[in-house]
Amino acid sequence: MLRTIILLLATLIVLPFVAFTADASPGEAQWAALKTLGMMMLVVSVATFLISELSKNYSQTDKLWSIMPIVYSWFVAMHSGWNERVLLMAVLVTVWGVRLTLNFARRGGYSWIPWKGEEDYRWAVLQAMPLFSKKWRFTLFNLFFISFYQQALILMFTLPIVAAWQGGDTPLGWLDYLAAALLLGMVAIETIADNQQYSWQSEKHRRKAAGEALGEYAQGFRSSGLWGLVRHPNYAAEQGTWIAFYLFSVAATGRWLNWSIIGMILLILLFLGSSDFSEKISAGKYPAYKDYQKRVPRFLPIKWGKKPEA
Repeated sequence: MLRTIILLLATLIVLPFVAFTADASPGEAQWAALKTLGMMMLVVSVATFLISELSKNYSQTDKLWSIMPIVYSWFVAMHSGWNERVLLMAVLVTVWGVRLTLNFARRGGYSWIPWKGEEDYRWAVLQAMPLFSKKWRFTLFNLFFISFYQQALILMFTLPIVAAWQGGDTPLGWLDYLAAALLLGMVAIETIADNQQYSWQSEKHRRKAAGEALGEYAQGFRSSGLWGLVRHPNYAAEQGTWIAFYLFSVAATGRWLNWSIIGMILLILLFLGSSDFSEKISAGKYPAYKDYQKRVPRFLPIKWGKKPEA
């Protein structure tokens, strides 16, 4: 886990530098917007850090994961003079964000008291690790990774909308329509996957509470439906969503590799590390999970030559 954190922080520094020096720089208007967006991100990062430290609920960034991209996108849409491509992107981000927010809410992620709500179980697991035996170490982890890095990442994977504004004179074309269709398709897949997981876990807990026979739920984790095709269909669709979002910047600039790709790359790296950590926990809790790892691919329904490690 520590290696993953170091890799993510290093790429956060290196990739932006490489991207901005190798590609055409944003224009004056885009730079002004980027500075404001950066200040917004820093304010939110500090707020989530302070609130999480005071409340001891370290899922404050989780609450904003689906909300801040909407805020950033409509900010850019307004400053672009409602450019049609940028406006389309803002609408699509809103569709994505509303769905994800509702899913997070039904899982208990939000509360009428803003800093409360269900906390991601992985933060408690991390705190129990020897690496974080001293409180100040987890405080630094919370500051630099949970609060700052993740908030920076949220902004960065939204930045293709600024690159799309940069190429604002390019009319909408086939790649824009393809990107929109792909993005909506990813949202649909993620919706199905989350619904399947939610219904399965709800039934498992209902049977446990009622003292009923668990049957197929005894293994502890879902391995049917989309979860029988890949181990993380929701993670896969989330990555696909932002890959599709990046395609809009390609359509606008005419460059398959432009500076706004950094957020998409960092997001994929985050999901690799996050799924590694989640699977390590699952393999420790459920005896059948290691066999599930061997049978079912992680993100894509393709079996590679090398078997995944537990």
